[in-house]
Amino acid sequence: MTGFARAAGQMDDIGWQWEVKSVNGRGLDLRIRLAPGSESLEVATRAALAEKFSRGSFSVNLAVTRAGGAGRFVLNRDLLDQLVGVMAEVKARVPDAVAPQIDGLLRVKGVLEEVEANDSEEAKARRDKAMLKSLAEALTAIAAARAAEGAKLAGVLEAHVAKIAALAAQAAGIAGAQPHAIRDRLQAKLQDLLGGGGIAEDRLIQEAALLAAKADVREELDRLNAHVAQARELMAAQEPVGRRLDFLSQEFNREANTLCSKAEDLELTRVGLELKATIEQFREQVQNVE
Repeated sequence: MTGFARAAGQMDDIGWQWEVKSVNGRGLDLRIRLAPGSESLEVATRAALAEKFSRGSFSVNLAVTRAGGAGRFVLNRDLLDQLVGVMAEVKARVPDAVAPQIDGLLRVKGVLEEVEANDSEEAKARRDKAMLKSLAEALTAIAAARAAEGAKLAGVLEAHVAKIAALAAQAAGIAGAQPHAIRDRLQAKLQDLLGGGGIAEDRLIQEAALLAAKADVREELDRLNAHVAQARELMAAQEPVGRRLDFLSQEFNREANTLCSKAEDLELTRVGLELKATIEQFREQVQNVE
C-alpha cells in the first residue's frame, strides 16, 4: 500500500523533520537515511517500522537543522593521511595523473566531521527520545493512510471473490451435463469409425464412464469453493493477511488450470479462462494488501 507522512519537532536550537514514504512490496523492505550524527537511531527506527508494518517498501528520511548554524568541523587526520598516501601511489604509477585539489579532498565523506557543540550525552538522549516520538507520529499517519486505502481495496477484492464463486457455480452446472455430452460424442465418433455399425450399449456406457471420470472437475470446484470461503475469512480478519492471500491466489489459479485441462466442453473451457482472468486480477490487487 502507498502512503506518505511528515512529522517535525524542535528542542532547544535543534529542529528535525521525518519523511516516510511507502509503496507496495512483497515483504518488508526498509531504506533508512538519517542525518549525520543521528546514526544511533537506526536500530530503533527499524524496530518501530517492523512493529507497525509487516509488508511494504518504506523510505525513511530524517533531516536535522541547528538554529545557530552548523557545529564545528573536525579534520579526520587518519583518513586524510590515507588519501594522501593513495595519491602518492597513484602518482608513482601514473606520472601524468592530475593530483586532486584541496577542495576535492575535503569533499570525500568522512574527511571533515561535524561535531555538535555543547551536546552532552543527557541532552542527546532527550533529543533522541523526542525524535523517535515524532517518528511514531509519522508512522501513525502513514498507517491511517494505508488503512483508508485498504478499506477501499476490500470492496474490490470482495467483488473478485464473488465473481470467482459465481463462475465456479456456473462451471458446476456445465460440468453436471458433461457425462451425457461425452456419451453422445463418443457414440457419434464410434459410429463414424465403424461405418455406421452399432456398438454394444454396455461397452458404450463403460467407455463413456471412463472418459467422464477423467473429465470430472467436481474436486477442483469443491476446492475453489473452499478457497472462496477462506479468502472471505482472511479479508474479515483484523491482522495482516497479504501474504496468505497471495498464497491463496496461487491455489485459486492451480484449480482453474486443472479445470481448463479437464474441460470436455467449449463452454466449460470459456468459464475456466474467465476464472483464470478473474483470479489474476485478484492476485494483482492482493499485492497491495498488508
